[in-house]
Amino acid sequence: MVETAWPGEEVVVAARAGDHASLAVLVEGAHPNVRRFAHSLCASPEDAEDAAQEALIILYRKVGMLRATGALASWLFRIVRNECLRRARSDRSAAGWPVPAEPLESADSAEEEALRRLDTERVAAAIAALPADQRRVLVMRDLQGLSGRTVADALGLSTAAMKSRLHRARATMRAELGGPR
Repeated sequence: MVETAWPGEEVVVAARAGDHASLAVLVEGAHPNVRRFAHSLCASPEDAEDAAQEALIILYRKVGMLRATGALASWLFRIVRNECLRRARSDRSAAGWPVPAEPLESADSAEEEALRRLDTERVAAAIAALPADQRRVLVMRDLQGLSGRTVADALGLSTAAMKSRLHRARATMRAELGGPR
């Protein structure tokens, strides 16, 4: 898997200060990570693209409000998560489902889609409920696909500490979602 590094702290600091060139580098550098996370969380590819775009628009507009440069990834991922949840809720609460031009192939496919969306919400809620240190490790390692050494270095941890946090996060997720122990 291709690893995509987040823009450096100096880029984030300059973007927060209003430097337009740094802001462009920041948005461009964050895009692959945000997009990958959205695709892993949203119910459909269209929703994922929209959620990623929304997160980048908010980044562009509100980067000056970001308090800590290290919080960039978790801030963007929270925006994506909220946008995916909002889209899933609005799909379910729509007054009427549009009538498809062709009949559905089977009743199971609509049911499976609804169950998949509910599972996505449960997973997103479980990730959001994790302590911040565990959530960062889980997102970087399992959702972004970064190597253990890269995650440990990015968070200033030893590999052993990163593995410990990842294990606790996965165990909490299994317990929350009712998976095997």
